[in-house]
Amino acid sequence: MTTILIIDDEYLIADILSFALEDEGFHTVVAGSGAKALDLLERDRPDLIITDFMMPGMTGLELAETVKSLAAHRSTPIMLMSGAQAYMGTERPDLFAVVIEKPFDIDQVIEKIHALFGPRD
Repeated sequence: MTTILIIDDEYLIADILSFALEDEGFHTVVAGSGAKALDLLERDRPDLIITDFMMPGMTGLELAETVKSLAAHRSTPIMLMSGAQAYMGTERPDLFAVVIEKPFDIDQVIEKIHALFGPRD
């Protein structure tokens, strides 16, 4: 089962994403900060990371740089979901496989995730 780590300090957004992705058959893990997400990386070994940009303590950009510096997670795709800072993600294709602007359309998010992992069986 594909595991997706969702990082957003807005718990309502994280919960909406989690419920929608679980309905699609994905396993989700939620973290409210970049630091918590880094703690979960080794335990949960996510196949995809979805992160917000603006979070206290660590931005989504800083999180992505840290994740990509870890040999075990260098190839883990990261999706950035952001409002005003989305352009920063598009400028860093080395870090972000997908950039989605907030407010987002959940169907678009699901479509992008399926595109990353190929058709479902």
